[in-house]
Amino acid sequence: MIGSELKLNQPAGHLEDGESLVEAVIRETLEETAWQFIPESLIGIYRWRHQQTQNTYIRFCFSGSLGEHLDRPLDSDIHQAVWLDAPTIQQRRAQYRSPLVEQCLQDYLSGKRYPLDLLAD
Repeated sequence: MIGSELKLNQPAGHLEDGESLVEAVIRETLEETAWQFIPESLIGIYRWRHQQTQNTYIRFCFSGSLGEHLDRPLDSDIHQAVWLDAPTIQQRRAQYRSPLVEQCLQDYLSGKRYPLDLLAD
């Protein structure tokens, strides 16, 4: 949620001290969706500058499979975790948190996949 508006976004966050990118995506997905996530490939690495705040963001987009859904609360800033198909996501463009939502989706749909060992720690 930004202000009073609900936004669509993929799980996102930061690196904890000593954490790898793969460990971070597993943790962030669990914290924001309550699902265990098994990363299988990197879709892409993206940079975006927010025009109002002038903050620059770096996004690493992963694909993978889901493990177990755990009975646990979501992070306090997450209103709801939803799983949507591609056409539904595209119909809700006005709710994207950033243009990176669309770019990651398009790269996923076009088959972009890179091995996780591309990410050296």
